[in-house]
Amino acid sequence: MKKLMFILLIALLFGFESKAQDYYTGIGLRAGWGTGLTVKHFLGEKAAVEGILDSRWRGFSLTGLFEIHNQAFEVDRLNWYYGFGGHIGFWNGKNVGWADNHDNYTVIGIDGILGLEYNFDFMPINLSIDWKPALNLVGASGFWGDGGALSIRYIF
Repeated sequence: MKKLMFILLIALLFGFESKAQDYYTGIGLRAGWGTGLTVKHFLGEKAAVEGILDSRWRGFSLTGLFEIHNQAFEVDRLNWYYGFGGHIGFWNGKNVGWADNHDNYTVIGIDGILGLEYNFDFMPINLSIDWKPALNLVGASGFWGDGGALSIRYIF
């Protein structure tokens, strides 16, 4: 049964017909409710990992995501993607509006991501827009639905 589930998962993740990858690695800036850096690297034709380091409320968080990319709307170089991952973040309570006190906060949680990206043909640039909701499990627990951003990456 475990082997069957593993085979079905692999078929789901890698079994699509359209090619989504136009680059191997992208490094750039991310601007949204939090601003920071993003690095995305493809592991295969459709599977990628993304690391995000962003700053918000004079603190920072580090997020790691696993993503699946597929061609969007039958448009060349336009891809949609979805995925999941986790984060860890650190904030000082006096710099955030949601804190009841001035304690330092460390949060750990899980993330989802849903996005759309375009890879330019005439220059090595990628633009993406995404929604990245998060659920903090440790620290200031709860659902955070405001994790969207616009990213620009140099791709190679």
